Amino acid sequence: MTDLQSWVAPTYEGLADLLATAPAETWDAPSLCEKWQVRHVVAHVTMPARLTPEQFGADMAAAGGDFDVLSNTVATRDASLPVAAQLDALRSLLLHGWQPPGGGAAGALSHAVIHSLDVTVALDRPAVAPIEAVAAVLDQLTAAHGAWFGVDLTEVRLEAADTDWSWGNGEVVRADSGRLAALLSGRTLPDGRALRRS
Repeated sequence: MTDLQSWVAPTYEGLADLLATAPAETWDAPSLCEKWQVRHVVAHVTMPARLTPEQFGADMAAAGGDFDVLSNTVATRDASLPVAAQLDALRSLLLHGWQPPGGGAAGALSHAVIHSLDVTVALDRPAVAPIEAVAAVLDQLTAAHGAWFGVDLTEVRLEAADTDWSWGNGEVVRADSGRLAALLSGRTLPDGRALRRS
């Protein structure tokens, strides 16, 4: 059986490598996450490398127990950290080994892959996650029939343009694997494409 966790580190390392060589203004570019720039996405995914359990608990309490409020608060607050600190956090072994509560390795991988795509697709750059990792996340998202992010997959056929991966029957949606994963995650692509909401 494939060790899904083993794909987390190369995904974050790939994102760090991309951003380390990108122009400084890249950090202020919009991501696929609504209202978030690239720096907000990085600040969000690197929370496990930066916050102790006590800090996380305090932030969660301040957010009234609402994880969405916590995510936005921390992303807004920590997006202003120095780039070097953000890159170090992406390369952190703590982050590479982290698993979301109740989510296990599958949750850790989907978090890494989907948010890395929030950056790379928005920047029109190739995915940094291993292609096998993107395929594994595609399988996770379609197994849930779009329920994770509230997309309607009724009479939809998804076809990857860069691999032989496909799923479903109906109206064909064709894109590279990373863009398909972004669509399944409820994102709108830079070209305006989005899946129906359920």
